[in-house]
Amino acid sequence: MILEALTANAAILLGVALILWVAALQIDDVSFIDSFWGFGMALMAFVSWLQLARPGGLATMLMIMTVAWGLRLSIYLFIRWRREGQDKRYERMLRKDREKGRFALAALVKVFLGQSVLLFIVCSPAQYGILEAASNTPISGLALVGLALYCVGIFFEWVGDWQLARFKADPANEGEVMDQGLWRYTRHPNYFGDACVWWGIWIAAASAGWWVAAATVIGPLFLTFTLVKWSGAALLEKGMKHSRPGYEEYKKRTSAFIPMPPAKSS
Repeated sequence: MILEALTANAAILLGVALILWVAALQIDDVSFIDSFWGFGMALMAFVSWLQLARPGGLATMLMIMTVAWGLRLSIYLFIRWRREGQDKRYERMLRKDREKGRFALAALVKVFLGQSVLLFIVCSPAQYGILEAASNTPISGLALVGLALYCVGIFFEWVGDWQLARFKADPANEGEVMDQGLWRYTRHPNYFGDACVWWGIWIAAASAGWWVAAATVIGPLFLTFTLVKWSGAALLEKGMKHSRPGYEEYKKRTSAFIPMPPAKSS
């Protein structure tokens, strides 16, 4: 049952990815794929839930947690893409392929298929948890612990994104460093929140069975690594160093990831 459901999920995800790839070729821009990250995970959770004959409390809770997080993030990133245009990261990633006339293939493999695989892995706790919980798994104390951590993550991600959007909307802040609100305590409140959300979903899903926890821990582990060391904070800060003159000073006094009181100036 679970293997069949996951296979159906993978097929749906692949189909949507191919449709989006064709759309990207038509507009000559792949960077809207970022907005699919959250939507794709919400889709995987919802489709998993739909495949249950009688979804129980835990399965429904996991589905709602994932869909609420995913749809908000997807809408936020889509609006940002529409406002700011093509993401320079993807432009750099595909520049050589474009020059050599293999843009279409590179976009398919490096962006749409590659991100679909990572998306499927990261959201594995939600998928496995929903499918294993089915109709007879109650919402346990462990699931509530996961929900509490998820709520912490939602607060940091949603409020952090809102504060940053307001800061960037003010022309007076052009070229300035955002060091207000949650950004005073961590340089990446949205990324910290993202990690908390998926560790929370993993903990809640683990209440459906120990094997779910063992089989899906790669999801939040990989996401946290990505946010901190790979394409998240590390890549963003590399660009900020050159575009924001005061960023190095901000780094010295502000925690890189986990929220902490600002360091006192020496």
